[in-house]
Amino acid sequence: MNVPTKGHGPRDILTKMFDAALAAAHPATCLPPHLPAPPKGRTIVVGAGKAAAAMAKAVEDNWPEDAPLEGLVTTRYGSRLPCERIDVVEADHPVPDQAGADAAARMLDLVSDLTADDMVLALISGGGSALLTLPAPGISLADKQAVTDALLSSGAPIQDINCVRKHLSAIKGGRLTRAAAPAQVVALLISDVVGDDSSVIASGPTVADPTTTEDALVVLKRFKIDTPTSIRRHLVSGTDESPKPGDPIFANTTTRLIATPSMSLDAAAKIAEAAGYNVEMLGDAVEGEARDVAYNHARFLVETPPDTVVLSGGELTVTKQGNGKGGPNGEYGLALALALTVTLDANKNIHALAADTDGIDGSGDNAGVFIDPDTLTRAQTANLDARTFLDANDSYGFFSALGDLFITGPTHTNVNDFRAIIVGNGVA
Repeated sequence: MNVPTKGHGPRDILTKMFDAALAAAHPATCLPPHLPAPPKGRTIVVGAGKAAAAMAKAVEDNWPEDAPLEGLVTTRYGSRLPCERIDVVEADHPVPDQAGADAAARMLDLVSDLTADDMVLALISGGGSALLTLPAPGISLADKQAVTDALLSSGAPIQDINCVRKHLSAIKGGRLTRAAAPAQVVALLISDVVGDDSSVIASGPTVADPTTTEDALVVLKRFKIDTPTSIRRHLVSGTDESPKPGDPIFANTTTRLIATPSMSLDAAAKIAEAAGYNVEMLGDAVEGEARDVAYNHARFLVETPPDTVVLSGGELTVTKQGNGKGGPNGEYGLALALALTVTLDANKNIHALAADTDGIDGSGDNAGVFIDPDTLTRAQTANLDARTFLDANDSYGFFSALGDLFITGPTHTNVNDFRAIIVGNGVA
């Protein structure tokens, strides 16, 4: 098959696929069709996440001018967008800070004392767990920061991390809806989690929580997290349990998924097919240690025919052993480059992009990394030992030295990891 990519190199195709994935999940595109009609009373907008500012702007741009609208959302530093009726506050991510805690407290105040004629419009996206932080009574922000940081470095999956976060919070795990009752609550969600579980996205501030304080204790024990006394006392007491499925406070709550990882992968697939490639979809639910997934994908590529694009999403993790800089996508890319040298023959022409759709991969300023057939050859020429960088968890340093970082800046959305691999035959 002749792939019509002359004049358009592999990186161009990879970037176009990533752009299409983002466009499918950008609030300006995906949010307006899901906006509810204004209620009889007030509309209070609250929300948090990496897409929160863009979601708030999309609401303002499409809300009737004569209908009341006010509110507050939090997003990560550097992601603010101008809004007129909704306040946008920036806070830290992934470890929460005082700005996020103060904003969450303001949100609880905003939704209190509402009536059944009022509506709370909750704008929820990935990153909201850190950006919508408000420690439960008796827990200090410093203790919550310490546990969050330890969990993020432990390799724990996001479901387990958010289980703990919900049970250390005064606003997550359905508590925002509890505070807003009896007002109508409409939650618009952009999913960044495997399975699109609304109780996991941003730790589910508006939905029932099926997990318990005992579950949170199990997670902390499993990942050997040093737990401050205040947190252990809080969890063991079980006195501040989150509202559960069937609780009548959720009777007037509507939850709408407006963008998901699978929607974005489908948009990327259309770009690949238009360029003449066959598409092999590994799904949007790939989880696991980044380097292990990379090795598995390298073995899969052995049997993948030329002129194929392999797409996958999900959420990878890194168990930090070194002191390097980077994130799961960079670690995946570095491990993939190493694995390809032992699994593929020289006739397979592999180009890949691994990136986070929020524009930030872990601790770097890059969204992800590019991998080319000559990645390791260029590294050897530059006296860069790929194995040493991988052992140090320093994918950022490795790809930065090669000029292969993929930098986008804030994307104002987040549908998790995006991986695209082009298996070529020399024509691309």
